[in-house]
Amino acid sequence: MLWRVHWELGSTADAVLLCSLAAALWCLWGRKSQKPSLVCSEMFRDFLREHCPAVSESFSPTPWCWGGRLQTLLCVLIKSRPHVAYRNERIRTPDGGQISLDWADNDGSAAYPEASTRPTVLVLPGLTGDSRQTYALHAVRRAARHGYRCVVFNNRGFGGVELLTPQTFCAADTSDLEQVVRHVKSLYPQSPLFGAGISLGGMLLLNYLGRKGAESGLVAGWTVSAPWDALKSADSMEEALNRLLFNRHLTRGLCDAVRRHRRVLEKVADIEHVLEARTIREFDERFTAPLFGYESCTEYYRHASPAERLSRTAVPVLCLNAADDPFSPQHAFPLGAAKELPNVALLVTAHGGHIAFLEGLFPRAAGYMERVFGQFARAVLEHPHDARKACGLPGGLNGK
Repeated sequence: MLWRVHWELGSTADAVLLCSLAAALWCLWGRKSQKPSLVCSEMFRDFLREHCPAVSESFSPTPWCWGGRLQTLLCVLIKSRPHVAYRNERIRTPDGGQISLDWADNDGSAAYPEASTRPTVLVLPGLTGDSRQTYALHAVRRAARHGYRCVVFNNRGFGGVELLTPQTFCAADTSDLEQVVRHVKSLYPQSPLFGAGISLGGMLLLNYLGRKGAESGLVAGWTVSAPWDALKSADSMEEALNRLLFNRHLTRGLCDAVRRHRRVLEKVADIEHVLEARTIREFDERFTAPLFGYESCTEYYRHASPAERLSRTAVPVLCLNAADDPFSPQHAFPLGAAKELPNVALLVTAHGGHIAFLEGLFPRAAGYMERVFGQFARAVLEHPHDARKACGLPGGLNGK
C-alpha cells in the first residue's frame, strides 16, 4: 500500500513536470514563431505569395535550439545527409588550372525527360564547402524531386581535385563562375539555368549577376545566408563568442587547404606566415588579398561586398537571411535597395542562424530553407514570363 502511494505521488509529480516542460516549450515556440519580413516591390511580392507561399508562412524554429549560434552549430551535427550520386567533370581554365563540377543529371526525370530542355540548377557552396556539404545534398535532392538537373561548382582546390596553378578563389573574382556558366550553357543551350548560392557562394553569385547584368545566362538567382558587407561580417565573426565557435574553425579549414596545396602556393605566398593566421581576416590579409592584387584586406572586402551591385542585376533574385546569423549581421542587410529594386526580394526571418533554419522537434530532414529554395526555383522555372513581368524585366526563357 505504501509503495502504491509513493508510486502515484511520484507519477503525478513526473506528469506535472513533463506537462510543465511541454507547456514551456510550446509557449517559447509560439513566441519565437514569426512570419518572415519580405522586402520587395509590390508586383514581385504578389508573384512570390502566389508561387512561393513559404515567404508568407510563419517560420517556427526548433524550440530547443532557436538561437542563431545554436542553430548554426547543431545543423552541422544533426541534419541528415541524403545520398546523391554525382558524375564528376573537370574543366580547364585559361591559366592552366582546373575546376571540378559535380553533376546530378536526373535522367529519370518524368517532368523533363528531354535532357536538352531539362532545367539546370547551378549550386555554389560556401567557404571551404563542396558538393558533399549537407546543404548542397539537400538542395540537389529538392531540385531532383521537381525534375531538374543540378551541377555543383566546386571552387578551385576543393571537390577532390588538385590545385594546378597558384590561383585559388575569392568572393570578388567571378571569372571562374563566368567560365562555368558558359560551359553549362554550351552543353545545354535550351535549358534554363537557375543559380543558387550559399553563404560565400551567395556573395559570388550576386557579384556575378551584378557584373553581367542582362548577359548573365541565368533566369534567376537565389541566395541563403549571404554576407552583404564583408567588413561588417568580419567584425561580427571576431566577437568573442563567434570567434571561439566559428572563426577559428573556418580559419583552420582555410589553412588546411593551403597546406594541402602547399607545393603550388608557396610560389606566390609565405606559407608559414599564412598558416599562423587565427582569424579569417588575418588569413585574407596574408593570403587572399595579395593573391588577387589588393593592397589590403579592407580593399578586398569592400570589393567583395555584393550590396552595391544589386542595382545592376537583371533577373529575379530572392535572398534568404536570418536576423540572428552570426556570419551576416542584420544591420548590413540592404533593405533600402530591396525596397527600390523591382527584381530583388529580401526574405528575413527572426531566427535561423547561418545556413540552418531548423524547424520541428527533430530537425534532421529538409526544412524551411529548402522549402523556400524549391518553391522559388519552381516559380521562376515554370512561370518564367510571369516572373520577369512581375520584376519589370523583358521576357525570355533562357536568360539571354
